[in-house]
Amino acid sequence: MTPLRLGLLAWPVTRVADVAAFGAKLDQWLDQARGRADLCVLPEYACVELGAALAGVDAPDEAAELLAMVAHADAILAAMRAAAMRAGVWLLPGSLPMRHGAQVVNVAPLIAPDGRMAFQHKRLMTRFEAERWGVSPGDPPCVFDTPWGRIGISICYDVEFPKYVRAQVEMGAWLILAPSCTDTPRGFARVRIGAQARALENQCFVAVTPTVGAAPWSAALDDNHGQAAVYGPPDRGFPEDGVVAAGAMDAPGWVFATLEPALVAAVREHGAVRNHRDFPRGPVSRPMPAVFT
Repeated sequence: MTPLRLGLLAWPVTRVADVAAFGAKLDQWLDQARGRADLCVLPEYACVELGAALAGVDAPDEAAELLAMVAHADAILAAMRAAAMRAGVWLLPGSLPMRHGAQVVNVAPLIAPDGRMAFQHKRLMTRFEAERWGVSPGDPPCVFDTPWGRIGISICYDVEFPKYVRAQVEMGAWLILAPSCTDTPRGFARVRIGAQARALENQCFVAVTPTVGAAPWSAALDDNHGQAAVYGPPDRGFPEDGVVAAGAMDAPGWVFATLEPALVAAVREHGAVRNHRDFPRGPVSRPMPAVFT
């Protein structure tokens, strides 16, 4: 399989006036990645920086921002699609809240350079999403066929759960994209630790990219912390600590890495350990209390 040139954008949250301004900002960032990345990845909820402007509110208002984002979801998605086509790249432009039947779900589109799109819903809700924002669990995990083989998308909190990512790996994913949005360093630490654990136990690549910066005008994106990085298993053919590439904490901008699908196949067969093969399958026996004698 062809190596993948991956670009991860730690997205600096800024106040934008409308969907056109968001599209222009996206164009500017994608211009920086031209010729350096085949697939560009933005963080979860990057476009939610639009919420307050679309809602026409002066003070942060969770309900108003969400309703405005959902009302403009088609226009935002169209701007994302147009940006991918202009740049001629595969693009995961983060995620956006969208109507799904009677519910609002968090949706990550994967857009091909010709404008074709496929979607991954976030499945597991954070407390903010479930208790304050009213975002609901979406459809189960899926995988995406690309020129570089099958990949999966596990949005932020989803990557913290082994069975979720394992389902994508068992469907053939060698790379998991984990766009994130966390408002504290400890929140990002949970995502990072989860991503590194998933890379270890599945012997695959996991790529994380966050929103960064302060947004006092936004209820949903008030504060943002994180680090763009690609992780792999700390095993043969990979860095000693499993960190393939990483930017600085809370630093906006691109992190680029060239990923070889063949490395995943090789480490699964010839690694010092075989976590992927040895991952427990089926029901696990219920632990019983130890007997002291």
